[in-house]
Amino acid sequence: MSTRRLTVAQALVAFLARQHTERDGHRQRLITAAWGIFGHGNVAGIGQALLESGAGPRPDRPGPRPGLPPAPAGTPRPASGAPTLPYLQGRNEQAMVHAAVGYARQRRRLSTHAVTTSIGPGATNLVTGAALATVNRLPVLLLPGDVFATRPADPVLQQLELPHAGDVSVNDALRPVSRYFDRVTRPEALIPAALQAMRTLTDPAETGAVTLALPQDVQTEAYDWPEEFFAERIWRVDRPRPDLRALGETRRALAAARRPLIVAGGGVHHSEAEDALRALADATGVPVASTQVGKGSLPHDHPCDVGGIGHTGTATADELARTADLVIGVGTRWSDFTTASATLFQNPEVRFININIASFDAHKMAGLSVLADARAALTELTAAVPEGVPRVPPSYEAGYRAGKERWERLVDRAYAADDPAARPTQPQVLGVLDSLVTGEDIVINAAGSLPGDLHKLWRARSADQYHVEYGYSCMGYEIPAAVGVRMAAPGRPVWALVGDGTYLMNPTEIVTAVQENIPIKVVIVQNHGYASIGGLSESVGGERFGTAYRYRAPDGAYTGDPLPVDLAANAASLGLRVLRAASVGELREALAEARASEVPTGVYVETAPADPSAGAPPAQAWWDVPVAEVATRPAAVAAREEYERRVAARRRPL
Repeated sequence: MSTRRLTVAQALVAFLARQHTERDGHRQRLITAAWGIFGHGNVAGIGQALLESGAGPRPDRPGPRPGLPPAPAGTPRPASGAPTLPYLQGRNEQAMVHAAVGYARQRRRLSTHAVTTSIGPGATNLVTGAALATVNRLPVLLLPGDVFATRPADPVLQQLELPHAGDVSVNDALRPVSRYFDRVTRPEALIPAALQAMRTLTDPAETGAVTLALPQDVQTEAYDWPEEFFAERIWRVDRPRPDLRALGETRRALAAARRPLIVAGGGVHHSEAEDALRALADATGVPVASTQVGKGSLPHDHPCDVGGIGHTGTATADELARTADLVIGVGTRWSDFTTASATLFQNPEVRFININIASFDAHKMAGLSVLADARAALTELTAAVPEGVPRVPPSYEAGYRAGKERWERLVDRAYAADDPAARPTQPQVLGVLDSLVTGEDIVINAAGSLPGDLHKLWRARSADQYHVEYGYSCMGYEIPAAVGVRMAAPGRPVWALVGDGTYLMNPTEIVTAVQENIPIKVVIVQNHGYASIGGLSESVGGERFGTAYRYRAPDGAYTGDPLPVDLAANAASLGLRVLRAASVGELREALAEARASEVPTGVYVETAPADPSAGAPPAQAWWDVPVAEVATRPAAVAAREEYERRVAARRRPL
């Protein structure tokens, strides 16, 4: 058997460069680049292997490297003819994972990036990003260094010591947030570990963060690897068809329903099932509401699109949900925001059907499980329409279309700004951006008050325009994710919308965008604090305690003047081109200029002094945040009374 002598790290890099996915006959690289911050736990292993593979400078490639990794379908090769794994330099380990996850979502989970760190703080910084990836079912490969497998010195620098367990390192913190975890303590163990990692990354039902912990001594150890390990390998992503019995039950339920509703989740996008969903809606007239990650499954102007559903949803979608007798969930995991903490679906006769590729999600809400790929299931369901699935009653269709028109008028009012010289509210910021974008633009957000306003107000023009990470709602996701998305969608305008709280959490990948000349557009909305949690605090009797970015007042509360923090100057100091906008009119000019910019550009805008979401329609459904059962302050007492009234409406489908 032919072999090749390489270190473990060199073998892993060579292996990753030869992995591909294929769906519907389209083949692409699975791991198209590696992010890395180097320390003693990976610099001599993975770092040297990336350099050795051709990711670093080479005599045959003089001059600066291009900023972006190759197109996902491409396979760059050095002079030797072997494929390479391009390297990307990050500034924060968590942010590198966010960038990889943003890239993977934009690539419909068919391509992703690897992320390598040293042992210690670098490895534990991965945990938040790994949790986000796994919660959202998005693939990312994590390659943290680990302590010495051979234990020549014990402890080594940054080693966690537990008196009761000698085989535990800080990397074990990644176990509960990884879909697959392995520690490669011997060279030959890499082969099964690497294959299991690829299996998990490419399994649409099981994907998420995958961690291969790599002891720093094992990374540098040489081994005679079988050549078969480095063969080009294709991981086919199939489209499982629905069971005929389950499909038949779905057809009969849909034919009998008088008030059916489809809830489109992220699985619609992951499966590229948008056209199949549109065909079913066109044929039956069934209205389609969307979760945060499912928004854009139908374009906003499709007659059957009724907008977001749940706590941050539209009045139209939520009223349909309250009275629906059949709810078909497509690729949704039924989070509490979607179900309004189990208070939304109030019809005593309501039944649920769940089309999902993951059995875990398909059985939620006590629904009929249709275990299948979303596109395959929707296509076969639509084919059944001529066989007896009638169109919804005309009165039902007319009713939800009228509701949709009423809601659009509310959106128009929220977006409207009568005085171009006035400071904008947050909805008006979105309104100005809405007036400038096309279906080519991609809008990214994750946390704060913006996700609620976006879910209710944003008019998605294309299937992938709306990119809100709300499974983990992680502050600091937006800027690195924008970098990843722009790499996956070169040539398209990519907007990171961030509030001041989120910006202060994680602005560091601005430096990466500048270094690589990735022309993301960053909109920094200054509202002087945690606006979303401030509003929530007020509603649950917390009186906005600890949520404002202000000086302390004489009584000790943070109610003094706003802090003199200049986020625009901070962003500019990181290399970002920054445009300041003090009014609605200036904002329009700045956003238009940023959209046309070919370098990383930011727009800084301070919202009107009132609640930043002022003018937006209020929440149309409840969300369960428990309130103090015993309190002396009147605000908390009143909030508890409201809580008990709301929680009484909870219904658990059985």
